[in-house]
Amino acid sequence: MNRRDFALMALAGAKRQPFSPVQLQKLLFLLDRNIGARVGGSGFNFQPYHYGPFDQSVYTTLGQLEHQGLAEIQNPEEGAWRRYRLTEAGQSEGERLWQAIDGRLVEYIDSICHFVRSQSFAGLVSSIYRAYPDMKVNSVFQE
Repeated sequence: MNRRDFALMALAGAKRQPFSPVQLQKLLFLLDRNIGARVGGSGFNFQPYHYGPFDQSVYTTLGQLEHQGLAEIQNPEEGAWRRYRLTEAGQSEGERLWQAIDGRLVEYIDSICHFVRSQSFAGLVSSIYRAYPDMKVNSVFQE
């Protein structure tokens, strides 16, 4: 699977609810690490960074999806984080991609979307470090 389709499939689990940058990175990392091989890969290459797993191409991919009318990148006022979510067309495309995978994987995607959106920044980063200590090596985050 390519990055575009993997991101659409992943974000569709949130039913158009927005993700902060850290939530977006951790969502795609968790899905890549835990089900990526079962869906033909993600195309992402997460590396340990300041706040855990990071791949700059996540933002490039979302920018491309925005250009295609499949995602929205909301730029809030100064000092606030960008927010990323699918458009209605993107949601439909993500759900269409679900048809090619096992229903249990769709349930897993939904649960991971809920998990990352329900955590605070610190809680999300800490939980990633506990489960994937290899992603803490370049951290600047103080638990």
